[in-house]
Amino acid sequence: MDIETLRTYCISKRGVTESFPFDNDTLVFKVGGKIFLLAALNENPLQINVKCQPEKAIELRERYPNNVFPGYHMNKRHWNTISLFNLSSPLIMSFIDESYQLVFQGLSKTLQNKITA
Repeated sequence: MDIETLRTYCISKRGVTESFPFDNDTLVFKVGGKIFLLAALNENPLQINVKCQPEKAIELRERYPNNVFPGYHMNKRHWNTISLFNLSSPLIMSFIDESYQLVFQGLSKTLQNKITA
């Protein structure tokens, strides 16, 4: 998956914003003002950080040892860094979907309702 496909997929989700709050090489996607994905644009292959359930984060690191690592500069219990090299688009999209859902569910009910309205 390339950055344009990834970007298009992320911004198609409800309430998503994108920005470069840290530097010009890290594209950040947020829902309700909370980060659900960071993309390292200067990495080749492309790498992303996504939120994950702690148990599943460990499982994914074991299942994909060449692609999934503890989250770089993130809480390693809840975040994975994923190298997109040789991973299928449906698998990458499932990582993005889970991250979005986890962050969305952590928002207040008022904000969730505002986003889904």
